[in-house]
Amino acid sequence: MTNSSDRRQFIKLGLVGTAALVAGCSSDQVHKTDEVGPPKRILPGKGPIILSTWDHGMAANAKAFGVLQAGGSVLDAVEQGVMVTESDFSNRSVGLGGLPDRDGIVTLDACIQDHNGKAGSVAFVQQFEHPISIARAVMERTPHVMLAGAGAERWAEENGFARKDVPMAEDARRSWEEWRVKNPQPQAAGDSARVNVENRRSGGKDNHDTIGMIAMDANGQLAGSCTTSGLAFKIHGRVGDSPIIGAGLFVDGDVGAACATGTGELMIKIAGSHTVVELMRQGIAPEDACREAVERILRKNPGMTGQQVGFLALRADGAYGAYSLYNDFKYALHSATENQLMNSAFAKKWE
Repeated sequence: MTNSSDRRQFIKLGLVGTAALVAGCSSDQVHKTDEVGPPKRILPGKGPIILSTWDHGMAANAKAFGVLQAGGSVLDAVEQGVMVTESDFSNRSVGLGGLPDRDGIVTLDACIQDHNGKAGSVAFVQQFEHPISIARAVMERTPHVMLAGAGAERWAEENGFARKDVPMAEDARRSWEEWRVKNPQPQAAGDSARVNVENRRSGGKDNHDTIGMIAMDANGQLAGSCTTSGLAFKIHGRVGDSPIIGAGLFVDGDVGAACATGTGELMIKIAGSHTVVELMRQGIAPEDACREAVERILRKNPGMTGQQVGFLALRADGAYGAYSLYNDFKYALHSATENQLMNSAFAKKWE
């Protein structure tokens, strides 16, 4: 016989599924893309399921899936998965290899959250290879959620995390120096975001590809992580959505999890990942919840062009979906039966 807690959880999930059917949501059945092959069926399924943003999510997912197979927890999986990306010093948007701020300094942000909502975060830290691990330590060893800047760095060293002084990669230095010549005056957040747009249009490598990871284990436990070096050439001290619980990442084990990528200021203003999870709580399917968050950003920013935003969502029953403003958002999926890079549904194509 199930206990009362189990019965409440069963009833809650049943109500979510019923509401989705009544609303006529189609995203559980069809994954829409305008570019790639036939529609992708996305049905509720059992874990383990690992989802992460962008191409570099493939290697991160492989590590996370291996952690689960070896008996690790889903929290271990989302931490160790994104650590792979943090250690990839060829990556220009995550970790110490990331492009610097306008002062030529690489600053890092990260957060992590478990099934029950416990969370940890660090923002504006320098010279640590794995900010995601510091974020987890903040969650587990302090009564706080977020530590920032010099205080976070001092606490990290006091708790056994060693600094790692990595010289800026030559291509990153050249990009920064070229940018300084073209931009001698301080810039707004949107100017940094437009650097990414110019790179996309010219076929260059993106400068802002945060990795967000959300996962579910075989027992239905959820967790998520997010880590980034943030916008290239940002104002020194800028913090985006990635370390903010509810903006760049949100996990509620009763409902699901979501993470975000793109211009962080836009995510912060609507508490984007929290919005997606709350929409799923109301019975809206994952892809439709992501779409509504994107459309809300558009409604709040009339006339906005050239700034990418995207969301990735995993519901507590295993259904998942993604939606972005522009057409190039990809996400990585690793489950017991699939391991591939997926194309997100989107609102419009880059011109």
